[in-house]
Amino acid sequence: MNDQERITDMILSEKKMSTNYSTFASECTDDQLRDEYLKLLQKSHMTQTALFKAGQDKGWYKVEPAPLSKISETYNKFNSEKP
Repeated sequence: MNDQERITDMILSEKKMSTNYSTFASECTDDQLRDEYLKLLQKSHMTQTALFKAGQDKGWYKVEPAPLSKISETYNKFNSEKP
């Protein structure tokens, strides 16, 4: 397994854990335990971001900026769906 595969694997693992922490927190009846899950969720998101940025720095994840017209179109679509 090369470095790119390792980072991708770690990102996918963190995504799965984030999903789990979110589910656990939303279904938790104890406030203190819920707060702990939310802290873990935040740490997991920070880890995902750091891993993604590391991959971007290596040139493995290239993200092109969206055209302004597409951003406006999407914003208008969802803004018009507000209740």
